[in-house]
Amino acid sequence: MASQYTSASLYVGDLPPDVTEANLFELFNQVGAVASIRVCRDAITRRSLGYAYVNFHSAQDAERALDQINTSTIKGKPCRVMWSQRDPSLRKSGKGNVFIKNLDKSIDHKALHDTFAQFGDILSCKIELDETGESKGYGYIQFATQEAADKAVVKVNGMMLNGKKVYVGPFIPRKERIAANSEKKFTNIFIKNLDEKVDEGQLMEIFQKFGTIKSAIIMRDDQNKSKGFGFVNFDTPEGAQLAVQEMNDKPIEGKPVYVGRAQKKAERESELRNKFEQMKMEHLTKYQGVNLYIKNLDHDFDDDKLRGIFDQFGTITSSKVMKDAKGTSKGFGFVCFNSPEEATKAVTEMNGKIVGSKPLYVALAQRKEVRKAQLEAQFAQRTKVTPRMPAGPAVYNGTPMFYPQPPGQPGFMYPPMVARGRFPPGPYQQMSNYMMMPGTGRGGNIKNGGRGNMMQAPNRRGMKQPPVVPPMPAPQPQVPTPVTAPQVPVVPPEAPLVVPQVITMQYLEQFPVKEQKRVLGERLYPLIAKGQPVLAGKITGMILDSGYPEEVLHLINDPDSLTEKVDEALKVLKEHNEKVKAQQQ
Repeated sequence: MASQYTSASLYVGDLPPDVTEANLFELFNQVGAVASIRVCRDAITRRSLGYAYVNFHSAQDAERALDQINTSTIKGKPCRVMWSQRDPSLRKSGKGNVFIKNLDKSIDHKALHDTFAQFGDILSCKIELDETGESKGYGYIQFATQEAADKAVVKVNGMMLNGKKVYVGPFIPRKERIAANSEKKFTNIFIKNLDEKVDEGQLMEIFQKFGTIKSAIIMRDDQNKSKGFGFVNFDTPEGAQLAVQEMNDKPIEGKPVYVGRAQKKAERESELRNKFEQMKMEHLTKYQGVNLYIKNLDHDFDDDKLRGIFDQFGTITSSKVMKDAKGTSKGFGFVCFNSPEEATKAVTEMNGKIVGSKPLYVALAQRKEVRKAQLEAQFAQRTKVTPRMPAGPAVYNGTPMFYPQPPGQPGFMYPPMVARGRFPPGPYQQMSNYMMMPGTGRGGNIKNGGRGNMMQAPNRRGMKQPPVVPPMPAPQPQVPTPVTAPQVPVVPPEAPLVVPQVITMQYLEQFPVKEQKRVLGERLYPLIAKGQPVLAGKITGMILDSGYPEEVLHLINDPDSLTEKVDEALKVLKEHNEKVKAQQQ
């Protein structure tokens, strides 16, 4: 069988979410030399999708791994190993797939595999498990050929396995099953919203005009009181179909009733899930790009007042100020426009504008899980590329920026700024490319407590990197200290920056884009350090990375929003640290 898969690549499925490449390497490398391993993850959240690919150097090692490791337990859950099939048309064709149900719960993956291996080569064998790891009583087998699958259906269907008569048949995709169930004939109908006075005799009398009735029942509680629903079973499908068409939404004892085909619980739940997902997608599509989130509202705002300040930009379909249980405004709300163009204009004109006593924050509304996923992805990218550096100046395109840390705590480095003050994922400026020179820097010379000038060594393509000169000792009074370092471009000293007590967008716009984050960071850091002195530098960097200047400005001016943002960042940091610890164990 290995000759069919010369790539020596295996698919490993049914993995727990915390399984890493290191865990799989430790297991599979015992069988043969592993070339590479990749656990497939979500592009945004980086969470495991529950499957991976393991590539060996030889097909013989891959085949041996499939035989020895398939159904092995990884972190308490049996894995499923099969040859990697890169052609999606073959994977989705259903060729060779068999469905088995009514299995005894004592039958596991290996027992099922051994039972059906006599009919041909098995590519995949799986029993569905619940949350506790117990069998749900059904499973799937994929054979290498359709002939082997047909033989298994003929030989095993209706046989007794561990005292239970099993069903074995061709696998039918979910969409086809749903379509078949909606079109198949039925004789049993379900009636709900019945008045408590309606009994079985009255139900028989009402529905017997549509055909011969085999049985009728009203469901009752322990006190023999009607639950308001029941079933009628007809002798023919035609009678049941006619009863549904004629009696659905018709009144019985003054109450309109629902009449429809009786469904199994699993079928009803599946139908409800499909309807919910469809409604959810329709909702997201309908409001994509037109629903705005507005926060930093004065507490006297209501729905009408919110609509009044935004109706100049277009047709508003809804406006809502969110309130607590006492009816007091929470300080944020939503405005939905008729078109994306109107919403975009409102964001452009109103974001950062002072309405009442506060500057508004206006942006397109996002679901909470989307915001959290973006923050997690940004933090994961930072920790992936950011080296641990001692506390000291971080550099924005030659402009020093300093966020101190308490003694013994690592500092935090920030990358160069680009358009709109946002940051690329990396790489970061390395402190080894810079040297501190004595002299006049921000706040004066070293004698007066200044930090010194920041000098950047050239690093052009084709030029040898000059050695980095360490900080020179402080010069003696009135005796200049000669500099023996290579001549390199010197960043001009910064002029002292006087930041007003209240920062507005008008104030920020006087600075170049790369300076705006520095201004915001110097004001944001002390606010965060009051509550989180140890992690203040790290959290400040996360917020600066993840927000536009308008949003960071809003956080500075709104303590409640800043607290909420810091809590969100702390949660991301905690989850990241837990993942790192789990990977190291």
